[in-house]
Amino acid sequence: MNNTLRTTKAALMAATLAGALLSLPQVSLAAAEGTGAAMLAQDDSGVAGQVQSKLNKSQFKNVNVSVQNGIATLTGTVDLYEYKADAAKRATHVKGVTAVRNDIQVAGANVDDQALESKLRDRLAYDRVGYGNVFNAITVSVQNGVATLGGHARTYVDRDSALALVSTTAGVKDVVNEIEVDPTSIMDDQTRVAVARAIYGYPSLQRYAIDPERPIRISVQNGNVELYGTVDSQADKEAAYLRANGVPGVFSVKNYLQVAGQPAEQPKP
Repeated sequence: MNNTLRTTKAALMAATLAGALLSLPQVSLAAAEGTGAAMLAQDDSGVAGQVQSKLNKSQFKNVNVSVQNGIATLTGTVDLYEYKADAAKRATHVKGVTAVRNDIQVAGANVDDQALESKLRDRLAYDRVGYGNVFNAITVSVQNGVATLGGHARTYVDRDSALALVSTTAGVKDVVNEIEVDPTSIMDDQTRVAVARAIYGYPSLQRYAIDPERPIRISVQNGNVELYGTVDSQADKEAAYLRANGVPGVFSVKNYLQVAGQPAEQPKP
């Protein structure tokens, strides 16, 4: 009988102790979770304040910042796409920001797509004049204010210059970068110069070097040449192709030259 009572008391004490021990971690964990959430919210608030302080320029006066779990969300409006991109760059450099969600709207002037595309083409045609822009063949199209850049750039500097030019143009709501930067190669650089001399040294093609807006543009990738631009006649197009194809070391030539006033033709293989 006594043994039974002692066994029962021991079991009750063990159960009570086990229950007490089990309840302690739960209470501590709940408290820790609550404290952690509060600290995280406080940290996010502090980070948001730091991001906002980075956007203390007049061009960001209508931009708002919120941060959750280290992700900064930017909202509001700016006048130029350049400011939208710059705001995201500034936010990215703030300690504690792990990602940026850029929901800023470009609320500047609305420009007709066709007119905007024409303006951008004119500006890009003269971009990097004097820095070998004949070796850049950058294209642009605009749809609903979104400018998409494609084609080829000789260097990353040339590519970035084109992107900056478009980003600072009123009416551009967003920029899509599809520009391919040609491979870095001493041999390709030599080929570029040789092809340019062959084309522009030909009497009937020399006039295309006079106006920097309308050169025959030359892109080279690993010895493969592509020609872009607009020429006055089919004879000029064929002459440029033959001159480029005759340069030693050229593996292939794709002739994307267009003849003024004529529909686009399939490039010559």
